[in-house]
Amino acid sequence: MVSHSPLRSLWNLEGVPVRAIAKHTWRATLDDNLVGRAAELGFYFIFALFPSLFTATSILGLAARSASKIYYSLLGYLSIVIPHAAMDTVLQTFNQTTAATTSGKLTFGLIFAIWSASVGFSAIQDSLNIVYKIKETRSYFAARLSAIGVTILLMALVTAMLLCLLGGDFFARMAELRLGHNVVALTLAVVSRAISWTLAAVLLSLFFAVIYYFAPDKKASQWHWLTPGALVGILGWLVASIGLRIYVHEFGDYSMTYGSLGAVIILLTWFYLSGLMLLVGAEINSEIEAVAAAKRLLETGQLDIPAAPGPGDNIDLIAALAADSCGESDGGRRAGASTDGQSKPHTSTYAGPKTAA
Repeated sequence: MVSHSPLRSLWNLEGVPVRAIAKHTWRATLDDNLVGRAAELGFYFIFALFPSLFTATSILGLAARSASKIYYSLLGYLSIVIPHAAMDTVLQTFNQTTAATTSGKLTFGLIFAIWSASVGFSAIQDSLNIVYKIKETRSYFAARLSAIGVTILLMALVTAMLLCLLGGDFFARMAELRLGHNVVALTLAVVSRAISWTLAAVLLSLFFAVIYYFAPDKKASQWHWLTPGALVGILGWLVASIGLRIYVHEFGDYSMTYGSLGAVIILLTWFYLSGLMLLVGAEINSEIEAVAAAKRLLETGQLDIPAAPGPGDNIDLIAALAADSCGESDGGRRAGASTDGQSKPHTSTYAGPKTAA
């Protein structure tokens, strides 16, 4: 039902307590096995990484002859969130890939790279369909073409983010070179970097918004520039990335355990954390829509909870939503009438607030 009546703003909880959202998000995270699905995303992300870099460099090469050198400089900014050992492996592999590329291989290689790079977003499509409890209705080729188009868009956003950071540093250094080390130059440098980081943050928010809008096969979608789930996902991703970077630098010696594969394991761990934060953000948005939809239906009398539900009703989720969101005695009595069954059912007489049918 969420997919048919999406909320215009996920920040308006319509009186639903934040505690109820947090409670059901935690329960949904366990029920949907987001920890395991994040590991699946991590595998597909690392599989799609280098085809994505090859594709981005090839597209950038249409506008700049020294595209590989430019993109190499841009990738350096990823060391802010990726541990150095893993980043060194990425840069070395990137150099080997671009050095082995010839003009004769470019056309076929680009097509293959775009197709391979889209597997990451295809995995996100499957995971977010599970988060929203909806079934994929798009054909294989339709879903894959959508994944290819969105993958190219996401690569453009990542490139734009890195260009913003590079541009901020460029203008800051130009101010220092032209004006010297004085107050004016320092002010211009700070303003330049502040603007570049602000633009990068906006593009990062847009990155999450694009994924949450296009990935799930929802019947009706509402565009949101920034959602509570995206905000939590972005902040969680930054904290997890910096935390992993500090841990690897200060405490973790992966080479002792994994040998030459240590850098690959670190990179895979970073992708795992990134996928987990992405799924948690989507789960928060999904639960906000589900709780708000159930609350509206209960308040308008369009949803009734029978005192003795049958074995096929599976309405304990709606009963719990009523108890947590409405907070009224009648809702509490109704919620108490249904305590058996499994949470977040896939089939229900009432279709449930998160069913697409």
